[in-house]
Amino acid sequence: MSVSRILIALTVLSSLLFGIHYYLWARLVRDPGLPAPWSTAATWGLGVLAVGGIVGFALVRVAPRSVSSPVMWVVYSWIGLMFYLFLLLAASDAALLVMALARHVGKVPPVDVERRVGLARIVASVVSVAAFGLGGVGMASALGKTAIARVRVPLAKLPAGMKPYTVVQVSDIHIGPTIGEAFIREMVAEVNALAPDAIVITGDLVDGSVAQLGPLAEPLRELRAKDGVFFVTGNHEYYSGVDEWLTFLRGLGIRVLRNERVAVGPFDLAGVDDWTAHSFGHGHGADLPKALDGRDASRALVLLAHQPQAIVEAETLGVDLQLSGHTHGGQIFPWSYAVKLVTPYVAGLYQHKRAAIYVSRGTGYWGPPMRVGAPAEITHLELVPA
Repeated sequence: MSVSRILIALTVLSSLLFGIHYYLWARLVRDPGLPAPWSTAATWGLGVLAVGGIVGFALVRVAPRSVSSPVMWVVYSWIGLMFYLFLLLAASDAALLVMALARHVGKVPPVDVERRVGLARIVASVVSVAAFGLGGVGMASALGKTAIARVRVPLAKLPAGMKPYTVVQVSDIHIGPTIGEAFIREMVAEVNALAPDAIVITGDLVDGSVAQLGPLAEPLRELRAKDGVFFVTGNHEYYSGVDEWLTFLRGLGIRVLRNERVAVGPFDLAGVDDWTAHSFGHGHGADLPKALDGRDASRALVLLAHQPQAIVEAETLGVDLQLSGHTHGGQIFPWSYAVKLVTPYVAGLYQHKRAAIYVSRGTGYWGPPMRVGAPAEITHLELVPA
């Protein structure tokens, strides 16, 4: 990413963070009339957290992980809590606005100052308890044991009578400031214990350079599957030095599929660059026709594509099953509704006309170490004849 783009991103981020923190200060400190010294402590605390967010995102780019990681644990955890504080306060403000309009229409006298402060204190207390409760539940989910999602997918072109072919999918791991080697070692052990025929990694493996994170990803070398381990890029690889990462992963024995296909057991496995790869240069960009050129159409075809949107073209070109990630299942409720504005396929198994698509909720997390309503998963797929 160029220096100018980084500066623009930091400017936008700073404006957004300071605006939200001012709103939180107004609703949680000023309006409830929080007494001293608590008001002073809360004001300074919110100020430090606002500045700390900017400092943390800058440190990730320039400082060693040993320095940036502790800072980002605080920053990302606070961002998750901040999200719920902001959301719940905004909802309460909307409700209060409706009540005020109703009083105006009914010509009811406005609430006096003392009652207004009392109401602000009640709102601040309820919102704070709810936000910290949701944040705690979310952290317990994100940092707990990863669930195994077992999915059976019938495919018409698989040979009749064949035994189930097992594919383990991991996606959106996001090795970075708060996900490191211990997480990867545990994930590798869980995946290998499933004894799959093939393992697929459907993008967004990393958030940082090979120099920063390569040693943390090293345990991926231990992944074991009868027919191999396969990888396709996600959008985050293009923020992180994509070509260096692809070379690194190949060195770990992982087969990178860049607009190409291979015969895997009873079907063809194809993989394409991320949906947005063309906008980053590097000679990258999704090209499914290239991947499928000259293939035997009688064989079942499984596609690895990081973003679910690829299913539209994939279905028209004869793909039987697409495996994707990217959405995190929304990760933190109610983000799943925002995701649906981009794609109807948020998490789980769907049918898109003649093709099936499975969208993983992701194996790690991005940003806040929280998952609310969208637990992480390692996906154990059984492909069977229809």
